[in-house]
Amino acid sequence: MRPSRRPALKASEIPPQNLNLREGERQSIVCPDCDMWHPLYRKMIKTHHLDREVRGGRARRCPGSAQLIDMDISVEQWGEMMLAADSTATGRRSARQHFKPIPAPAEPIARMSSAPSTPVEALSAYRSHLRRCRDSGKTGRCAGSYRCTEGTRIAVLYAELEQAEGQRARDARIEALLVRHRTARTWSRYTEITTSTKNSLAKRGGTAVEEANNTIRDRRPGSVSEFRGPEVPLSPPNQQVHDQRQAALGQQYARRTTAAPPA
Repeated sequence: MRPSRRPALKASEIPPQNLNLREGERQSIVCPDCDMWHPLYRKMIKTHHLDREVRGGRARRCPGSAQLIDMDISVEQWGEMMLAADSTATGRRSARQHFKPIPAPAEPIARMSSAPSTPVEALSAYRSHLRRCRDSGKTGRCAGSYRCTEGTRIAVLYAELEQAEGQRARDARIEALLVRHRTARTWSRYTEITTSTKNSLAKRGGTAVEEANNTIRDRRPGSVSEFRGPEVPLSPPNQQVHDQRQAALGQQYARRTTAAPPA
């Protein structure tokens, strides 16, 4: 990379904040032409382009490319210049900062305790306010198409409640249509199950048990159906508890029989 024909820039005349000579970091400088950071290569600003998106021969080089830098100061001197510049900037800033308090956000009208909750209530409150405000005779009262602050607030609340009520009504209609659609699909599926000749006598459920019950079929004597349910127990699970319970029931029956008056 050949150096530029421009005269070399002295590092002592460059603002220290536009130069980076820290140890352990790559030395870099802010190009005086494009005002962007670029690395130093052999005490020259590395070749760069004005448009970073364009590369190759079509890219236009920055005039500050290959600019020679005369390092007439050491790293220690550059550090002292940085400290001096930082102290000067700190002295120009005020030591005390004044923060303007942020006002609290206003509570939404729909959440106010005294605000109407339905469009009918909001409309009634709006009409009552118009009658009171027009008869009050105060400055800035509601007149013609003009509305005071309170009248505007109630009108806005009425519009919001009316819009929300319309949205709820639309949602309810959509939900009803979806329920009807799901019901029609369910009955259509049951109809497809029971349309064959074999299942013509079955109920709308189309279950296998109903099909077997409605089908005339000869069975051999002593055969067991394949749709047999659980066997009914023939003895109680606890014989001792069963005997005690039967004895207690017998005593209760005897007492009721004895206490009954003769016919």
